[in-house]
Amino acid sequence: MGIINYVVPFFVLITIVVFIHEYGHYYFAKKYGVGITDFSIGFGREIFGWNDKYGTRWKFCWIPLGGYVKFFGDRNVFSQAEQQEEIRKYSDEDRNKLFILKPLYQRSLIVFAGPLANFVLAILIFFAINMIAGKDMTPAVITEVQPNSPAFSAGMKKNDKIISINGRKVESILEVSTFINISTTEKINFLLLRNKQEISILVKPNLVAGEDSFGNAVNKRIVGIKLSPLNNEFKKESLSFSKSIYYSLKEVWFVTTTSLNYLGKMIIGAADTSQLGGPIKIAKLTGQVAEYGILPFFSIMAYISISLGLVNLFPIPMLDGGHLMFYFFEKLLGRPLSQKTQEGFFRIGLFLLFSLMFFVTFNDLKSLGLF
Repeated sequence: MGIINYVVPFFVLITIVVFIHEYGHYYFAKKYGVGITDFSIGFGREIFGWNDKYGTRWKFCWIPLGGYVKFFGDRNVFSQAEQQEEIRKYSDEDRNKLFILKPLYQRSLIVFAGPLANFVLAILIFFAINMIAGKDMTPAVITEVQPNSPAFSAGMKKNDKIISINGRKVESILEVSTFINISTTEKINFLLLRNKQEISILVKPNLVAGEDSFGNAVNKRIVGIKLSPLNNEFKKESLSFSKSIYYSLKEVWFVTTTSLNYLGKMIIGAADTSQLGGPIKIAKLTGQVAEYGILPFFSIMAYISISLGLVNLFPIPMLDGGHLMFYFFEKLLGRPLSQKTQEGFFRIGLFLLFSLMFFVTFNDLKSLGLF
């Protein structure tokens, strides 16, 4: 697979996801009368762009890994004295367009709107896929328990129907592998239906090196069971409008909570960090998924959109969540944090971001066999 097959789908995906994120900021900024000078997809030198009738410069830049909306008169203003000095430079008409003079709730909504737009995009994508393709509802019935496997030792049997895994309801045979592999507990709790009776079984999976469906190296949790649909026919159900919305919201909630759980386990050293990837890994996966058609491509777009929205809500300065954290303190104290305190937070934020960038880049290069 040529590099162009990775790059083009990745650029299309990241452009759409970033545009939606920044448009969330843009929409609420316009709604509350904030002046906007730039709407940029990418960073660095401009490739091309145009000015709209409101004076906003819409542009594409050379480094496509992100974007920004620049507000009129935007700059870092730490102290109240410095803020007042900045305000005096503008006329009364221009002051009405300054972001820093907007009420706290409006500034908070403008900042929060970026991540919110990413979650809304994911919901709409999942909704469209559910309406077009329906949802698999094939019962998860065990057809084989491998001898001497963790499942065999725990007492699983052929024809057991899996009802839930670690408290998550199993509605499709396709969910079983996912629920097993996202588990971060030492033992996995299976709720089974056997002879019309529900039984609970704890299974300690084996962690083995393997490959995903695209041939990428992954560490898999194996319990030693096989599942297959009756007569090899999957039970695909068409969903109504309301059910499509329900399962879309459910999927976004599932991805969000699973990601946060993984992050928490990673911080305490209880999760496999080798699977954490950056732009290179995302580009590779995007290209691989795109080969399977438009629906899988939009599906991976939804997952990336959720990730972008979620990461931006982390309370790290320079991210949207960092600004929201400062607004929270401003609400509690009745004034912005001091310049010294904010600068301290920014240094910590820079360190955390650069550490994360270094780590995911190392994982990306390692996945390419360069380490």
